[in-house]
Amino acid sequence: MPHKQVGSAEDSSAAAAEEVPSDAPAAAAKDSEPQFRSPREIRLVMIGLVVTMLLAMLDNLIVGTAMPTIVGDLGGGEHLSWVVTSYTLATAASTPIWGKLGDLYGRKGTFLTSIVIFLVGSALSGLSQNMNELIGFRALQGLGAGGLMVGVMSIMGALIPPRDRGKYQGMFAAVMALATIGGPLLGGFITDHFSWHWIFYINLPLGIVALGVVVVTLHLPKVRSTARIDYVGAVLLTTGITALTLITTWGGQEYAWGSKQILGLAALAVASLIAFCYVEQRVEEPMLPLSLFTNLNFTLVSVIGFIVGFVMFGSTVFLPLYQQTVQGASATNSGLLLMPMMLGMLVISLVVGQAVTKTGKYRIFPIIGTIVMTGGMLLLSTMGTGTSTFTSACFMVVLGAGMGFLMQITMLVAQNSVELKDMGVASSTATLFRTIGGSFGVALFGALFNSQVTATMKDRLGDQAGAGAGANPGQMTPAALRTLPAPVQDAYHHAVANGMHTVFLWGAAAALIAVAAAVFMREVPLRGTGEPAEKNLEAAAV
Repeated sequence: MPHKQVGSAEDSSAAAAEEVPSDAPAAAAKDSEPQFRSPREIRLVMIGLVVTMLLAMLDNLIVGTAMPTIVGDLGGGEHLSWVVTSYTLATAASTPIWGKLGDLYGRKGTFLTSIVIFLVGSALSGLSQNMNELIGFRALQGLGAGGLMVGVMSIMGALIPPRDRGKYQGMFAAVMALATIGGPLLGGFITDHFSWHWIFYINLPLGIVALGVVVVTLHLPKVRSTARIDYVGAVLLTTGITALTLITTWGGQEYAWGSKQILGLAALAVASLIAFCYVEQRVEEPMLPLSLFTNLNFTLVSVIGFIVGFVMFGSTVFLPLYQQTVQGASATNSGLLLMPMMLGMLVISLVVGQAVTKTGKYRIFPIIGTIVMTGGMLLLSTMGTGTSTFTSACFMVVLGAGMGFLMQITMLVAQNSVELKDMGVASSTATLFRTIGGSFGVALFGALFNSQVTATMKDRLGDQAGAGAGANPGQMTPAALRTLPAPVQDAYHHAVANGMHTVFLWGAAAALIAVAAAVFMREVPLRGTGEPAEKNLEAAAV
């Protein structure tokens, strides 16, 4: 029996920007008359969505550069990691819950609520008087942030038919590039010329603009739902995600990978997620319908999204380390040196978006993207102590191009694989897989890198490796490195180069999994503006 692809009914409703009661019969959605949005209306809404996405992506990048100053002011350096961890945990754990709430009670209301929570958390973080307050308020901020990205993607999915979404992909790729390059620069500038408090206060005017634009321009009928929230599923899923996030955050850093703390978290994660799967099959309105994964494209694109997060976050963490240590770039310049990767991602994302809009075809792009991404990782694995910045920039362009083929396509396919009533869940699941993939990428790459650096230092310096480079040479700072003897510096340069070789080689191996997933993806026609819902339903059932 042919595999059914669902979601084209969503496309008809999406084009109409219509939401129907979540407990209404399917026929009501089918019979609703579409009222297409004009390009001008969509562009106005997109202003608010783009600003909101900028808020979501910029925050952690800005905060990172200000952390030494914050610790100097508030003290509590032993709790430094929790300033980031609390935000990351709250964001990851709340992401699927925001998606489901939007499906049940309306996307506009939940989206506005998440923005307000994020802004309240930002204001309170700026007012923090000690480290404990800052950690708590950052968790509140992360709770709101979990709904920002999901809200942007699910609203976009409800407003714009899949075939037309390519026109707007470039906006989000540009925001990602701007946040990655500009975040650390902006954070350093604000901290140096104003006060660290303003790295949080800067969110307020941007958030108010986003709120105003969304309130005025976004018009979605209210959703009426009589379904009960799946509280048990929400608790189990949150517990599992939290445990996984803590494993990737603490493993090899706070605790050894084989420690009882990490093993205990692993057991908790497995038990929670197994119990979650059991519960979701028995509740009337599951938090994450497991039936979504019976759709081949949805499952495959979730795997690809995980690998994209794995590769992207791992690369952006370790490339600056190589640039600062081996190539001698400053912290500021190492951020700018990532620009080739971001430009490659931006240009290709724009080209792919236009091609999808023009042809309605998308299957070829994940295949090309995963192959190019694998090639980019293999090229980066060849970098050594003598690799020039121009050569490494060319390698980064290749990697960025590969991710440009994938970044927006993965969300597009995920949304095209579900009905409108599950748009929020689809968006949040795609976002969650990418987030978890990023966490695992950073953790695994970090363990591989530290192990390789330590082994290389010991091989080159023998028993003097620990005395010359510290107890953990994998965490040597460029400033500390310059104070060491020339032989130790040379050994460390080779150690970092070897570490990068290992990291990117393993990254290429992971990317091959994405290639396999992309090959098995099916081409389901994307409905264009103006096509009748009945025609789309027939195409989806083939």
